[in-house]
Amino acid sequence: MTIRCIAFDLDDTLWACKPVIRQAEQRFYEWLEKHYPRITDSHSPDELIHNRVAYMQGRPELHYNLTRLRKDWMTALAAQHDYPETLVEPGFEVFWLARNEVTLFDGAREVLQSLAECFVTGVISNGNANVHHIGIGHLFQFVHSAEEAGVAKPHPDIFHQALAKAGVAPHQAVYVGDDPVRDIQGAADAGLRTIWYNPAGMDWPGGKGPDATITQLAELATAIAHL
Repeated sequence: MTIRCIAFDLDDTLWACKPVIRQAEQRFYEWLEKHYPRITDSHSPDELIHNRVAYMQGRPELHYNLTRLRKDWMTALAAQHDYPETLVEPGFEVFWLARNEVTLFDGAREVLQSLAECFVTGVISNGNANVHHIGIGHLFQFVHSAEEAGVAKPHPDIFHQALAKAGVAPHQAVYVGDDPVRDIQGAADAGLRTIWYNPAGMDWPGGKGPDATITQLAELATAIAHL
């Protein structure tokens, strides 16, 4: 069967996520210290993160919309410390701008440029990174987020909606991601072929495995050719 489309996860597939989020949380905390000090007087940086995580975990029905979850948490945080809701939008912008200051993995840009010349390329992501703001949006023909889909990976609808945008059938598409469940099993259940990006060389955790595994993005074109 002919492969027409290569779709990608973003966080931990094209760049390392943890250092980016850590920096974004720190920027947000420093902004709060300056403008809303009653919050930081009551919470250390780690305590504030734990507060946010607990809030989000208590609202699983919104896990497809990380932007709304964070803004809702910030609204609640402002109210708890007797601040107005006007905290939310500028505070979110501080976080979001830092959240999009990513460093692509070695060779990622070159791989994307090469694939974009031969395939329909796209993004299917649960997160709220913005490839256009980052500066790589021109390398993708479509971008589909969980927020737009109304469901998050591994739900099959997010994959099917994205491929409908691209005009590609699931059996003509390959999904590349790092998460065994959200990315690989989710995409496989939706009918796509899958390539597991596994730079740490972890063992497959079980269940239906990927069609191919790579440890470097430079291996991707070869893996696609052998599917």
